Amino acid sequence: MIEAIESFLTEALGAQWGVLLCAMIPIIELRGAIPLGAALGLPWWQNYLFAVIGNMLPVPFILLFVKKVIIWMSDSRIKFFNKIGGFLIAKAEKNRARIEKYSFWGVCLFVAIPLPMTGAWTGSLVASVIDMKFFKALLSCLIGVLIAGVVMTLASYGVVAAFRFFA
Repeated sequence: MIEAIESFLTEALGAQWGVLLCAMIPIIELRGAIPLGAALGLPWWQNYLFAVIGNMLPVPFILLFVKKVIIWMSDSRIKFFNKIGGFLIAKAEKNRARIEKYSFWGVCLFVAIPLPMTGAWTGSLVASVIDMKFFKALLSCLIGVLIAGVVMTLASYGVVAAFRFFA
């Protein structure tokens, strides 16, 4: 299975497109795309560039539309959507004061921490729910993604170099 995925990414798409698409996927984002690019043998600078671009592509759309989608979900007659929308609104309102206190740098740091569920998708969601201005939120997410990219690039290429050294 791993060989089939690697074959698809390297032969059908090309490693650069594979990294870019992987970086666009929620939860995986750039935290999974950069190690993938390192494993596929991309130069670090290409890997970083494609991962950052891929991770940032969905951000403007999330910032513009996610709040409307959450409100629609919370007003939905479908219980599943209603519960999720209501939960997200309640969670945001509960933590609104704390989030707004550190809004720009808080979202930036949240996006920069290379852990699952702390990437650009979630940071954009948080920025949108607290009504952060579009360009301020976009810049905050961009800075966070750039920092996370540096951390992941250093970690990924350090591990790849260590494996090559000891192999």
